[in-house]
Amino acid sequence: MEIKSAVFVKSSETVEQCPKSPIHEFAFIGRSNVGKSSLINMLTNRNGLAKVSSTPGKTITINHFLINNRWHLVDLPGYGFAKRSKDQREQWKQNMDDYFMKRENLQCVFVLIDSRIDPQKIDLEFIDYLGEKGVPFVLVFTKMDKSSQTEVAKKITKFKKTMLEKWEELPEIFLTSSEKKTGRDKILKFIHELT
Repeated sequence: MEIKSAVFVKSSETVEQCPKSPIHEFAFIGRSNVGKSSLINMLTNRNGLAKVSSTPGKTITINHFLINNRWHLVDLPGYGFAKRSKDQREQWKQNMDDYFMKRENLQCVFVLIDSRIDPQKIDLEFIDYLGEKGVPFVLVFTKMDKSSQTEVAKKITKFKKTMLEKWEELPEIFLTSSEKKTGRDKILKFIHELT
């Protein structure tokens, strides 16, 4: 799939404010600072589409982008940002519950995982939560260029093994590097097949 246009549509604080359009949506989410904005910019070939920040937890709204006038890419607020207050965390949870349960046009959630680190409890809990809710998702390992291939392979194998302690089968997995554009074609092909 070639990305010919990528346009910011709107930021929504609640699901009720999200665009009423029935077109397919593909949502991206991950732990704070996992490289989500960089990945979105890499996928769309637009450097400033999603705001990249060195401050974790920058995205606090549900952001819709219209791609090729055919589907929405949705940038969701990251989870696990410690500096958010308890009230903010509760609000985030409520918003995500609403989003995953009420957006009937949601096709798939791309859960971003940092390929350089051991399996994190917060990532595994979020994946289990999606499973319990019956939300379709895939895993996207980010920052593949930041460690050696051997090291990355070890971390991913460890993550898969940990998941298989609870899951009968693994979801589709994508390996990415925003800097080297690794994984871009495979993700776009996957989305194209669902639109």
